[in-house]
Amino acid sequence: MTIDAHQHFWKFDPVRHSWIDDNMRILQRDFLPEELGQVLNQNGVDGCIAVQADQSEAETHFLLELADANDFIRGVTGWVDLQATNLSDRLDHFAQFPKLKGFRHILQGEKPEFMLQPNFIHGLQELGRRGLTFDILIFPKHLSAVKILLKNCCNQPFVLDHMAKPYIRRGLIRQWEKDLRVLARHENLCCKVSGLVTEANWATWKQGDFRPYLEVAFEAFGSQRLIYGSDWPVCLVAAAYAAQKGILENYLNQFSSSEQAGFWWKNAARFFGV
Repeated sequence: MTIDAHQHFWKFDPVRHSWIDDNMRILQRDFLPEELGQVLNQNGVDGCIAVQADQSEAETHFLLELADANDFIRGVTGWVDLQATNLSDRLDHFAQFPKLKGFRHILQGEKPEFMLQPNFIHGLQELGRRGLTFDILIFPKHLSAVKILLKNCCNQPFVLDHMAKPYIRRGLIRQWEKDLRVLARHENLCCKVSGLVTEANWATWKQGDFRPYLEVAFEAFGSQRLIYGSDWPVCLVAAAYAAQKGILENYLNQFSSSEQAGFWWKNAARFFGV
């Protein structure tokens, strides 16, 4: 079995999706479950977690509607305003949807100190009390702030998206490795091995480009807290679905069958409750 714990759907809108510039024109169209369902079948993937790409409750409901209509969408990571005064009411509202597993804020677009605001931390603590997950989407420059965040949210189930987007294209690893190893000491933090091809050179990446970063992640988190994600369709700017998955299949050959099962689906099933 395989669960893809990180992918997106959207009906393309040039204003709402302004981050998709002309360098990513392959993404300037709709991406919906009918297409992904075929891709997953072709690549031996049984289910997925749909993750927000727009910071609105409207998109959360859009993803939940898609999940309700498509059994292979096992869960949804949506968006809610964690600093809203009516957060408790909004979470009560979303509690009616069994496929709503957690939330994400696009922290990579914020200054590092944004996540340390008292209201934001309070919102995360409320998620923890309800057993809801939170995806941490950041750049390496945010890692120091995440260290502080984790100390304030010991009961919150966190997952770090895309291994914190290491600078693979530039071959930089030392500070990222140091920070990642510190974060991995927190047992309530998992890590998605996802989105790596978009951090490498889109046109010339090689299998060996990713190995040093994968070795750090597997040593720091162990195979029990690492989760597979494709980052489809964003991965398409650099690799087809099969190619990005193949990078990880080749790397995982050295691991036992039980460790591979953990990475490909058991860890995601446990973390997201699917």
